[in-house]
Amino acid sequence: MHDDDETFFEGPSKSEVKRQMHALQALGERLVALPDAQLAKIPIDDEALADAIQLARRIKARSGLKRQLQYIGKLMRSVDADPIAEALDLLDGQHQTNAARFHQLEQLRDRLLHDGDEALSEVASRYPEVDRSHLRQLLRNYQKEQKTGKDKGTARAVFRYLRSLDEQAAGDADSVTD
Repeated sequence: MHDDDETFFEGPSKSEVKRQMHALQALGERLVALPDAQLAKIPIDDEALADAIQLARRIKARSGLKRQLQYIGKLMRSVDADPIAEALDLLDGQHQTNAARFHQLEQLRDRLLHDGDEALSEVASRYPEVDRSHLRQLLRNYQKEQKTGKDKGTARAVFRYLRSLDEQAAGDADSVTD
């Protein structure tokens, strides 16, 4: 049915297979590097893969770790890697969201420390449960620190208070959506 001059291509090329294997190995490396709490959130159904990841986390020798990562890549070929990749992407998205919230809180703290009462109304509109007197006291303490030149950590205390307000607001929003 086919001519001798034409060859039909069946399946991926050798280079494509190699790229896929390297991608699976890189996915395995990301799993090994995760903290325990985050690794527990990843759906790893294959027990041999889970054991290999735990073993790789204990290996200190570079050459041994490299071989173990290659073995993890080999095991990854026999499992469905899509749920694992999706879970890692979700963790990455959460990290980016948390980092953005952190930076917003830092900016809000800086405005509070420099603008005082003008920025306090912004905080009150964003977080209605704010204790204005407590926040004003923190701002007064910060101003005293600036006059004396001694850093006693009031700026950090303001940030911690804002973060607690933000976490409380996020918890309230989660309970409303549940």
